[in-house]
Amino acid sequence: MNGSIDGSSRRNLAVLVDFENLALGFPKGSRAAFDIHRVLDRLLEKGKVIVKVAYADWSRFRKYEQDLHEAGIELIEIPKRTATGKNSADIRLVVDAMDLSYAKEHIDTFVIVSGDSDFSPLVSKLKENGKSVIGLGMRESTSTLLANNCDEFLYYEDLGGERKASPEAQKIPAEKRDVFSLLFDSIRALQREGYELLVPSLIKETMRRKEPSFSENSYGYRAFSELLEDAEESGFLELKMNERSGTYVVTRLKTGRRRRKGKR
Repeated sequence: MNGSIDGSSRRNLAVLVDFENLALGFPKGSRAAFDIHRVLDRLLEKGKVIVKVAYADWSRFRKYEQDLHEAGIELIEIPKRTATGKNSADIRLVVDAMDLSYAKEHIDTFVIVSGDSDFSPLVSKLKENGKSVIGLGMRESTSTLLANNCDEFLYYEDLGGERKASPEAQKIPAEKRDVFSLLFDSIRALQREGYELLVPSLIKETMRRKEPSFSENSYGYRAFSELLEDAEESGFLELKMNERSGTYVVTRLKTGRRRRKGKR
């Protein structure tokens, strides 16, 4: 299991994007070649994103700038390739990563969004400094050397798309579909990360990272436990009471047809 039961050891992430390399793997002629929100939504499952920076000659990628700005990413303008052919974006990213590694002790995880094998020495140095390194890139432009050197490597093509209400949630009142969808998505995220004890505080923390404005009160629940109870009554969860803590634990997220429950 990753982290503590209450989620207190959740990670602080710095996300550094080599957009020049990333673009090499974009599908040719695709209008929806890249969605930064897919990337951030997946990374928010792992912890709190503290730093978000992308490097490129942005005159070449104007159509992506607005989405990146709206996602709160700092865009660093990098001149065109030098006479030697070396991408100066690589150099700036490496310098910034090492500066953050030494200056920001609370950042324990670096996400290198690139597939360039030239970043392998950076990955090794960050690991020497006690940092975890996650790589993320497009299959078409990712070096096996880099992927194998990271603690974990994610392929963009394997990330989930825009969150949609599950088929099960379509069976409940429309006013609850958004919150149920967020709840289910957060539970699945924690399961992917290897959490075994899914306690309310951990689930709620994950929901708030995905949707900072989330509040159970805005959906008519006086407490988060009432939301979990409603999901169980609707046949989508199984809960048990942790006798020691006196709080619920989610033991199962159901994906089959709706189960009807009688009175307790």
